Amino acid sequence: MSALISPPAPGGAGHLVGRLLRSRLAAALATPHGVDRYLERFNPMWAAHEVRARVVSVHRETSGTDSAPVATLTLQPTSTWRGHRAGQHVLVGVELPGPEGRGKRHTRAFSISSAASAPGEQFTLTIRAHDEGQVSSYLVREAQPGTLLHLSQAQGEFTLVESPATPTISRLLFITGGSGITPAMSMVRTLLRDGYDGHAGRRVTFLHFARSPEDQIFADELAEIAAADNGVDVHLRYADQLFSEFELRRLVPDYRDTDTWLCGPAGLVELVKDAYTDPESSGGELSPRLRMEFFKPAVARAAAPGGEIEGEVSFTRSGATTAATGASLLEQAEELGLKPEFGCRMGICFSCTRTKSAGTVRNVLTGEESSLPDEEIRICVTAAAGDCHIDL
Repeated sequence: MSALISPPAPGGAGHLVGRLLRSRLAAALATPHGVDRYLERFNPMWAAHEVRARVVSVHRETSGTDSAPVATLTLQPTSTWRGHRAGQHVLVGVELPGPEGRGKRHTRAFSISSAASAPGEQFTLTIRAHDEGQVSSYLVREAQPGTLLHLSQAQGEFTLVESPATPTISRLLFITGGSGITPAMSMVRTLLRDGYDGHAGRRVTFLHFARSPEDQIFADELAEIAAADNGVDVHLRYADQLFSEFELRRLVPDYRDTDTWLCGPAGLVELVKDAYTDPESSGGELSPRLRMEFFKPAVARAAAPGGEIEGEVSFTRSGATTAATGASLLEQAEELGLKPEFGCRMGICFSCTRTKSAGTVRNVLTGEESSLPDEEIRICVTAAAGDCHIDL
């Protein structure tokens, strides 16, 4: 089974073992817990379906003068990791202490900051700790080499469409603020690693806003990129040096016709959107060349469009009921003292699948609602959108 730790060679014994562990027969034999629950007992880095990672190193990027330090975690994933494209993010689950000492898994989304990775390769997450963010604070302040994390596969379409092999002279523009720099750094690192040459007319302009030089993420690397003769222009702005359309036009005169990636706080995003809106169009048309990334907790509280959640959740087998709050059904069950089976808490492993006999629910990852009777749902990523009955 040790072949599962690293990508097995095609046609080798590890490949056969992997196919067997992912087979329907293995799934049937492992029911109801799933193959990964048994593999995890022997070695947390063995997996047939789920993705886990061990922290290899922790590098402090900033001390955080505003009590929001930043750290880069290098992760070694299980061989089930399929790699990532530059600009994508990943869901990260960590076990945090809960009531009466019981651990509870919390899941949040973080951008991958390293260059694009291949299956099974190490990658990095660069995370800013926030006092209100349990997961980010834990990862930045307490994670150590050896800490085990639960992951999703890489997600998101905020990705780089250019490559050194792409036959185009398109100019690229990145506008970022704060920790929104991480997906853009992944893209720039990928370009430079893979042989990007800005002298072919495909220049890169990198415009970043930070609170202060002390809070600047990747400061040393950005200085090296700026000093190198590589066709990448780096412009760093601090404190009261706010975004302005006038400066952007000076840096990139045809910015509305330039492929642009934008990621940052809401205030910056709104200013940039205004700059990319054509004032001569009747409906204020936003330039299609602008790509934006908005960060929200991936496992978030679902809210009914235009209003608050109303209704009652009934766990029919136990007889427990509670008001629908928008939290996942798994969280609501646990708050009532119930102990349903679960695994990844990300909607991947299907360990938490239960039957909804009636009512309306919403998938908190996609926003999709369903009112089908006798429907199998994953309660870790499903929230009540009204009255509903769950066989639990």
